[in-house]
Amino acid sequence: MDCNRIIKSLEHNRYKVSYFETSTAAAEYIAENVKGFTVGFGDSVTLATMNLAERLSAHNAVIDPANYTGVAFSEIALKTLTTDVYITSVNAAAETGELVNIDGAGNRVAGSLYGHQKVYFVFGTNKIEPTLDKAIWRARNIAAPQNAKRLDYKTPCAVKGDRCYDCSSPHRICNTLNIYLKNMEDGAGEVIIIDENLGL
Repeated sequence: MDCNRIIKSLEHNRYKVSYFETSTAAAEYIAENVKGFTVGFGDSVTLATMNLAERLSAHNAVIDPANYTGVAFSEIALKTLTTDVYITSVNAAAETGELVNIDGAGNRVAGSLYGHQKVYFVFGTNKIEPTLDKAIWRARNIAAPQNAKRLDYKTPCAVKGDRCYDCSSPHRICNTLNIYLKNMEDGAGEVIIIDENLGL
């Protein structure tokens, strides 16, 4: 995939952008640049596929809520909000330079917005859409249903597996939608694009 347009757009929106052909190369880059920190993770299939938490644990104190549920998840997710570095993925990215995340509990979005020395947004080229509208559509109708199904939630989107039903289920996974229009004022955000099909 030709990523020149999205890279230029993201750079215009004040992000540092790093592009890698493989997830292995991306993981090596992150591991080389993240040493001696506390590192928080957003729950992410992409990051789990890369075994990034395990890799970074060799030289960092890693806090990853991915394998916890209930009260334990809430406690671990809260700790990620005060780490030096935060690493998450996105549900979609627009070639026009915006990133999109949907969240059920709010921890991934909260962790990506403020308070860290560095925030990495890591995603595969399968999440790239030509416009912001299509990126939002992907987040709601592709990523959210697949994530709800992965978590074994009984929401209409997970059961039917075809689209968002804008439901009122207590397990609704899309309680907030965040659009990152520009890198934050502190410039902490860096985008890692990987030319692979990664995550949901």
